[in-house]
Amino acid sequence: MSPEHVIKRPIALTEKAARLKETNQVVFEVAIGANKIEIRDAVEKLFGVKVTDVNTLVQRGKVKRMGRGLAKRRNWKKAIVTLREGDDIQFFDESQE
Repeated sequence: MSPEHVIKRPIALTEKAARLKETNQVVFEVAIGANKIEIRDAVEKLFGVKVTDVNTLVQRGKVKRMGRGLAKRRNWKKAIVTLREGDDIQFFDESQE
C-alpha cells in the first residue's frame, strides 16, 4: 500500500486533536486495512518526521435516519501518532499576523 493510500486525511479540527497536538501527537484517518508499521512508514515518508509510537482504533459507524428507514455509516480507522520531540506537522498556517 502506498503512503498516499494509507493516510486518508488529518483530523485537526476537533478539541481532542488540539489537546493532543500540545503533547506532540497528531491524529489521522487511515485505511481500514493498514497496520501500525504501514502507518508509521507513511507518516515518516509523507511529512519527513520521526514517529515514536502509533496507536490505532476503529471508529464504529453510527446508525442514522435515512428517510423513514435507518442506515449505518461506514466504520473507519483512526491513528494517533506520537512524534519525536522537536518534530512537528503543520496542517494550517498558524502564524499570527
